[in-house]
Formats: sequence, structure tokens, C-alpha cells
Amino acid sequence: MSHMPLTCRLAAAAEYPRIEEMIIESFEPITWAKKLDARTGPLNGRDWRTRWHSRMQHIFQTQIILAGETEGEILAASTGTMDRDCALGYIDLLGVDRRFQGRGYGRDMLRGMIAYMKELGALYVNLDCLSDNETANALYRAESFEDIARQIRWFRRV
Repeated sequence: MSHMPLTCRLAAAAEYPRIEEMIIESFEPITWAKKLDARTGPLNGRDWRTRWHSRMQHIFQTQIILAGETEGEILAASTGTMDRDCALGYIDLLGVDRRFQGRGYGRDMLRGMIAYMKELGALYVNLDCLSDNETANALYRAESFEDIARQIRWFRRV
């Protein structure tokens, strides 16, 4: 399905609530935090959405936040950090409004974040993705990312 290309730009603080809502909704089907809640229940009374809200507040204070918009509507967002000494950009989150997934906006947002990091001096870009997130992993492979290592997320009550 064709789409209007995204314009990727730094997000304004006033847009953070929309971006937070969109990212949390886009991660709902795939986040390990929701899977954990299904097994253990909320952690100390805090469900996965509450924990993601806290995570997003920290991200808004410490990371690069890009908004991807078309026709004045934010349809995607990405967050990350830059290690200038290593010329290495870290993409933390990339989310697309669930109503618009499957139309190429994730690719546009990924390319927008890479271009932004390149402007900041990045020669390399790193990101993590759950092994069972087949859609995202297919995108990263198609965009010439290399699978370097895999990890297991272990959890236990103490």
C-alpha cells in the first residue's frame, strides 16, 4: 500500500504525550514487559503500561526524540542516543501508530533516525529487537543491519 512519505524531525515537548501513547500502543503486542505481567502479574502493583510510562518520562529527559509526520499528523516516532567518541548511534525505540502499520512508515522512521544520527557524526548504528518480533527483524535485515548477538531476558522473584 502506498503512503505519503514521513517528514522526520525533532519532536517538541508538547508532542511527547502523543508520542508516548503511540509508542506504548505500538509495543503492546510485542513487549516482553506485557509477557512478564501475564506470568507474574504487575510488579509491585505496577503493570507494564505504568512501567512503560516511567520509562518514557526518562527517555524524554535523556534521549533524542524524533517525530515522523505526514500531513501534520504524527504517525511514527523514534528515540535514541549518540556516543560521539565511537561515532555510534543507539536507536532505543521505534514505533508506528497501529492504525498505520504495514505501510512503510517504520522504514521511513528508521531511515529518518539513521539520517539524523549521521548528521550528528554517526558512522555506525545499533539497535536491539526481540527475536520473536518478526516484522521488525525483517525490516532491519532488509535495511542491511547485521545480527551480531542474541540475548536471553531472565527474570526471577527474589
